[in-house]
Amino acid sequence: MNGVRSKGVNGQPQASSMVNGYINGTASQRGDQDKDGSSEDEHSVANGHMRRPLHGRKESNPLAPPFIVSAPGKTIVYGEHAVVHGKAAIAAAISLRSYLLCTTLSKSKRTLCLQFPDIGLDHTWHIPDLPWTAFKHSSRRKRYYDLVTTLDQELVDAMQPHITTVSSKAKTQVQQRHQQAASAFLYLFLSLGSENSPPCTYALRSTVPVGVGLGSSASICVCISTALLLQCRALSGPHPDQMSKEAEEQLERINRWAFVGELLIHGNPSGVDNTVATNGHAVLFQRKDYRKPPAVEILRDFPELPLLLIDTGQAKSTATEVAKVGHLKTAHPEVTGLVFDAIDSITRSAHSIVTGENPGSEASITHLGELMTVNHGLLTSLGVSHPRLERLRYLVNESGVGWTKLTGAGGGGCAITLLKPGASSASDTHLNGDGAQGSALQELERQLEAEGFAKYETTVGGDGVGVLSPALISGEEIDQEIFLGAEGREGVEELVGGGRDRDAWKYWRP
Repeated sequence: MNGVRSKGVNGQPQASSMVNGYINGTASQRGDQDKDGSSEDEHSVANGHMRRPLHGRKESNPLAPPFIVSAPGKTIVYGEHAVVHGKAAIAAAISLRSYLLCTTLSKSKRTLCLQFPDIGLDHTWHIPDLPWTAFKHSSRRKRYYDLVTTLDQELVDAMQPHITTVSSKAKTQVQQRHQQAASAFLYLFLSLGSENSPPCTYALRSTVPVGVGLGSSASICVCISTALLLQCRALSGPHPDQMSKEAEEQLERINRWAFVGELLIHGNPSGVDNTVATNGHAVLFQRKDYRKPPAVEILRDFPELPLLLIDTGQAKSTATEVAKVGHLKTAHPEVTGLVFDAIDSITRSAHSIVTGENPGSEASITHLGELMTVNHGLLTSLGVSHPRLERLRYLVNESGVGWTKLTGAGGGGCAITLLKPGASSASDTHLNGDGAQGSALQELERQLEAEGFAKYETTVGGDGVGVLSPALISGEEIDQEIFLGAEGREGVEELVGGGRDRDAWKYWRP
């Protein structure tokens, strides 16, 4: 089905502005409260992650086997800045993802443990000590199917004694990040769980770069929402024979609660990042009146396309770049209005392609790439590019392997390159017949590395939230020790990514 209309975030049409994501850090050691340090490696390392010998594996609890939830990051493909001024934009899922491993503990433990080693967060709560009275009061109790568009400040206040102890001795910036993450998790846990919820450890790993507008926090909130809804049995599936309507309803349920998590982290999120992370593929969004919810159209037929995501390494400020365009509009309203109209036309043209007859054809991909080039030029005219972004575009243009534009607010940050049909990653060149394109891409990758650009090979337009239950891939149990021991983004992706055993992961696909 083309251009499926969605209820969007929280059961209402939604749309967007650019929202940045999460945080990164260092690994931390397991424990009952916040701890520093790291555990020693007692097992051999293979392919970037730890493997336990078969005879040494621990048996899973047959009543509650460990499971993993995964959700993608996002990129804005067309329409940055114009969307702030009432025009349409398209955002799409990228194949860089977050992964949440849920391991049920013995009933005697009665603890709730967060282990987010990529940001250095390790904290444990005692379940009976949590503020259940406030959250389960008849006037404030929320059901899993409720529409929640704002936070209940009394409930937020009731959580605070349990949040202020998180990373209490850490530096201010680290403490703030840890407490935001803990708040998002705990608010959802208290809303969806109960005093009788099983003790559990939630371990998170992510391959989504942070702080560069790729929706890393929304990806994590979708994982948390899905895991907790599965544990309270508010979801069935995903499974191959699931009816389309049922899958849509369950995705909307996940999306609503993920939005609540985003409220705890960002205060006033657009809701688009979590909508993309939940549904995958792409969305068209527009907000003409900020007093009303934005409109969102889920584009489930958006083709999955190869993409280079390139980080310039140049720090940027979304607020600064948005303000810069706002000042330009005030000084030159007619000129900037025409630029916004042109960007909107690009977005609409891309929409017509991806909802058309053959969105993945070579002609369609070329059309989409050329639109990216024009979109970047218009953004440059608004003053939101940067010399590093322009250098990057020059290198890509010289290589001839694809079309490049900035993504997000600009002023540095990231750019995306849509690869031309026939271009391949350097690692795949020997498998392809098109040696010229492969050689050109190899040379580009060498230049990018030499000039300090960070490159991520990914795709755009893929699946949304998925579940690996039980946590088994290619016959190997992914337990907590192996999961936390995976080294870096490459190790995590090698361990649990869909490329290793594509059929093991299940997705809601309306």
